[in-house]
Amino acid sequence: MNAKKTKKIVVLATGGTIAGLASDASKPQNYTAGQVGVADLMLDVTYDGVELLAEQVAQIDSKDMSFAVWQSLLARLVHWLEQDDVQGVVITHGTDTIEETAYFLQSVLQPTKPVAMTCAMLPANAPDSDGPGNLKDALAWVQLPTASGVTVLCAGQLHAGNAVQKSHSHQRNPFTSHTGVTHPVALRVPSVAQVLACTHWPRVELVLNHASADGRLVRALCAHDAPDGWVVAGTGNGTLNHALEAALLDAQKQGAHVLRASRCTQGGVQSREADVLPHAGGLTAVQARVALLMHLLTQQA
Repeated sequence: MNAKKTKKIVVLATGGTIAGLASDASKPQNYTAGQVGVADLMLDVTYDGVELLAEQVAQIDSKDMSFAVWQSLLARLVHWLEQDDVQGVVITHGTDTIEETAYFLQSVLQPTKPVAMTCAMLPANAPDSDGPGNLKDALAWVQLPTASGVTVLCAGQLHAGNAVQKSHSHQRNPFTSHTGVTHPVALRVPSVAQVLACTHWPRVELVLNHASADGRLVRALCAHDAPDGWVVAGTGNGTLNHALEAALLDAQKQGAHVLRASRCTQGGVQSREADVLPHAGGLTAVQARVALLMHLLTQQA
């Protein structure tokens, strides 16, 4: 009689504060991210009946997150999620860009198995580091029978990967969830194969509407090094200064894709009859940028 297979959980590490070290543990705000390897992060972490596997996909501060790391992370996720005996995957990641990575992974993969992204606000050698607790919570969550999809788990709270937003710079629970959990229907999502094969990513720039926004930056960039697309974080309901709007309309006429979001932390953008530029609904500006990047990637030959 065949013995029942031991369930496996895989931890994919990318660095971040959870793997950071402070030069003086009494001053944890002064630290360098991505210093502790995943093997050390996993010391003394065990679960009965579960085999824990770990891989170091990257070792960076998440402010330096790149398309290359996204591709590597996606490839390893696909590999492990296809294994019948892998119950779920935990990803350790820095907090600064976790909302972008989470949105990207959920949109492209839409996994039925659980993928829990976790992090820390204090480095690993801080006396009261939150990293070990967050990691254990993530490992416990992916073992739940009802768990699925990409989520971010931090400070005891669970956020959907396509709705998480970092809204505080230093408190232990820096995340909130916004309401924009759907991908805009007008924007296509590339296949895993398309993402992994991509060698030249589209370029999408992000600009902010503000008092006296005159569109000068948009016009200057379009004249000398035009990007493939623009996301503008508009005021309120995605509104734009008339001068900035005119510059973006000119960029659109020149072939760039333009998408409006809101610089407000909640609510997103609702359609109005007077709209002249498309919007990203409830997505944050950085999520809208990822969404437009993926859409443009689908159009590449």
